[in-house]
Amino acid sequence: MKIGSAPASASKPTMDRSRWHLRANAPAVVWLVALVVVVLFHRNIPVSGWLMVHLLLLGAATNSILVWSWHFAQALLRGPTPNNRAMAARLIGLNVAVVLVVVSMVANVWLLTLIGSIGVGLAVALHAVALGRRARTALPSRFGPTVWFYVAACLLLPVGAGVGAALAAGPAGELHVRLLLAHMSVNVLGFVGLAVLGTLMTLLPTMLRTRVADGAETVARHGAIPLLAGVLLIAAGAGAGAVFLCALGLLIYLGGVVYICVPLAKVVRSKPPTTFAPLSALAALIWLLVGLVWLLVLTLSSDGWDSLHRGIETVVPVFAAGFVAQVLGAALTYLLPVVLGGGPTALKHRTAALEKAGWFRVTLSNVVLLVSLLPLPSIVRVGTTFLVLVGLAWFLPLLGIALFRKAPVKNDGVSRPAAGTGPAAGAAAVAGYDPAPRRRWGQAAAALTAVVLVMVAGVMADPSVLKVVDQAGAGTAVVATGETTTVEMSMKNMRFHPDKVEVPAGNTLVINLVNEDTMMHDLVTELGADSGRLYPGEKATVEVGVIGADVAAWCSVVGHRQQGMVLSIVAVGAPPAAGTAPTAGTDTGTDAGMAGMDHGSATEGPAATFDFMKEPAEGFTAHSAVLPPAPSGTTHEITMKVTEEEREVAPGVSQKLWLFNGTAPGPVLRGKVGDTFKITLVNDGSLGHSIDFHAGALAPDQPMRTINPGESLTYNFTATRAGIWMYHCSTMPMSQHIANGMFGAVIIDPPGLPKVGKEYVLVQSEIYAGAQGGVADLAKIQAEKPDAVVFNGYANQYKFRPLPAKVGERVRIWVLDAGPNRASSFHVIGGQFDTTWSEGRYLLDGSDPTAGAQVLPLAPAQGGFVELEFPEAGNYSFVSHSMVDAERGAAGLFHIEK
Repeated sequence: MKIGSAPASASKPTMDRSRWHLRANAPAVVWLVALVVVVLFHRNIPVSGWLMVHLLLLGAATNSILVWSWHFAQALLRGPTPNNRAMAARLIGLNVAVVLVVVSMVANVWLLTLIGSIGVGLAVALHAVALGRRARTALPSRFGPTVWFYVAACLLLPVGAGVGAALAAGPAGELHVRLLLAHMSVNVLGFVGLAVLGTLMTLLPTMLRTRVADGAETVARHGAIPLLAGVLLIAAGAGAGAVFLCALGLLIYLGGVVYICVPLAKVVRSKPPTTFAPLSALAALIWLLVGLVWLLVLTLSSDGWDSLHRGIETVVPVFAAGFVAQVLGAALTYLLPVVLGGGPTALKHRTAALEKAGWFRVTLSNVVLLVSLLPLPSIVRVGTTFLVLVGLAWFLPLLGIALFRKAPVKNDGVSRPAAGTGPAAGAAAVAGYDPAPRRRWGQAAAALTAVVLVMVAGVMADPSVLKVVDQAGAGTAVVATGETTTVEMSMKNMRFHPDKVEVPAGNTLVINLVNEDTMMHDLVTELGADSGRLYPGEKATVEVGVIGADVAAWCSVVGHRQQGMVLSIVAVGAPPAAGTAPTAGTDTGTDAGMAGMDHGSATEGPAATFDFMKEPAEGFTAHSAVLPPAPSGTTHEITMKVTEEEREVAPGVSQKLWLFNGTAPGPVLRGKVGDTFKITLVNDGSLGHSIDFHAGALAPDQPMRTINPGESLTYNFTATRAGIWMYHCSTMPMSQHIANGMFGAVIIDPPGLPKVGKEYVLVQSEIYAGAQGGVADLAKIQAEKPDAVVFNGYANQYKFRPLPAKVGERVRIWVLDAGPNRASSFHVIGGQFDTTWSEGRYLLDGSDPTAGAQVLPLAPAQGGFVELEFPEAGNYSFVSHSMVDAERGAAGLFHIEK
């Protein structure tokens, strides 16, 4: 043995423990890194909102709770040290299951979501059993009952995972909201809440390097009871549809949190926090209380499950970023240096690295989180959200520094292990990293300055906000009167009521707004005021500001302004302006410059450029034109999910499409006369949508109504007549919804339709491109000036991916003109049709061998089919014989082989 080296018997357990914790905590860090990536690139990632919440809670938090509950159980319970192999197996099983859930949600495969949820529940349930066995066989200890917090928490998660799987199946309406509340209460308040609160009873005093408060042992024995009772009551109330039970459960849970916080408050009062870890933990507790009170108020004041749904969505950031993310950062900052060992020097080095700029980070995260909850212009909200990410994610690079930068060693070369293995191990070594008061307040002031600068930069960069300084851009000077004009206004039938408001110049205008329509609307003004999106029945107060000149206002939901949903605010007695503002009735035909507009606009960014000779990128897959056979049975149940995704519509040209089941055109449905179709429409988009099936005959009032984001409806119809029928979104402006991808075909076979060798379906539609990646340009639609005319959603795709057939093989081609404006004249160059069928009848039935047809003419929304046999091998072009349309994308090839 070398002189000065630590004895092998002393160093090996510390080294083993260090390696174990490095491996065990690695998955949580990986999930946090994935979360940062999703936040940065969320606009290009499917289900990004779901991912942000679940990468934090299901990925990082669940891993950390399992690892650290095992560590604390070992520290708090007297007994033999358990084998960590079973623990490692549970962590591996957990992470495999979490990966499965994440991948399945992105790919929208519910069966995999169910399997992954079962795996998560099983791994955590096994952890609860292991902890329970240790607690039952351990010798009595002072804070041993804390372990039962972990057991209860881990028994709740399998229930929450099951509810999450049910949510992923896409239930609609009230059931969706009730499941969401149960899911959040069981997982966040139950699993995370019990585990965190149980831990902080001993960890927070340890972070502060002080003794636990009197009465803490009693709280440790009984504190889990009100928490568990509250969670179970909330879940039961949600399951039974009883809002008052949910409110009672929240009240009991809130009382349990306060009960646990009493001894913690005594500790904080006797030893105020000065370093990052306890500061962040304390902030997390405060946000937990804020979120609980907020949710309780929302539950008590809600007039139904729909309004409670929207309230839950507003509270999620409080629980996720305010509570979970901060307590996770606090725990890892304090605990990792302690368990990684390496002696007092290494402990101090790692702690100093992780505590760096602690006051700045805590102040930044919490001030910005508070500001981000306020009604702010969108560009300011983006900036503040980025600062929240900076404040919380700062931990990750500091962790890298702490782990990989070598710590200085003492002159004798000895690396001494940290004393003790309990929760307070290493506390003495951490002492001394308390920044001086001047430095603390300097960091806090710097954080506040950063927040103010970002807000000012956002205001200065937002043109709609700049107009507040220059009233309506006219340079009008007006003296504020100090008086307020208040207007009661409603939104109904795509109009503001009243749609003209007169305000004495210099008065402040306040609008009390209520949405009495059946679809979502908002109100924005050119001065930057914004009501936010209002669902049916919701209200908002819009403070427009001092009115010094006429002001334009409108609804910024795509197409609503063009449909006449505008408001004139007239400044009575205003002096003449040097320039004139756009009047509220002025319609530029685009959505450019609309505050609150979040779907892309026709003129925002560079215009799309079409090159109809350009080939698609390597790996391009054409939309399948093969018509699948009719399904068996007479009842067909289909879920049609609305999503919003950016897709390529021509080589190098992308558009933000509104899709049915992820495709444009939507999926082809097929059946026979007499079949019944049961359609469930689920709106996963961000604005109102609907669906209209031409294949059914029924009163449109209810089944074809517009539903708002997060809602669903059931649409049943019986196919009584044969044809290729169009379906489409009928929400106004209907032309824009169709042009933006919301259309498809239902084929009801004519009785006795013979089988053929090949059967294809082609749906013709038009593309009215706005900006690259924006939605369809309504001005072009109204002017009937398409940029491209296409088959099955992509220009010329079958020129590059021809449709195959053989010489002499009978080919049937179903054609639908989805429009919204252009007619079609379907023609196969080099081919002749011996059978044509359109709008319910045969025009040619093949009985006369001398009769033939060259085109199938179709007006918008008409459809039919043609049949032919190709006489010899080669490539046969098919086009719309409106040749300008063929030349701008309505063309393809049949590739015929012998």
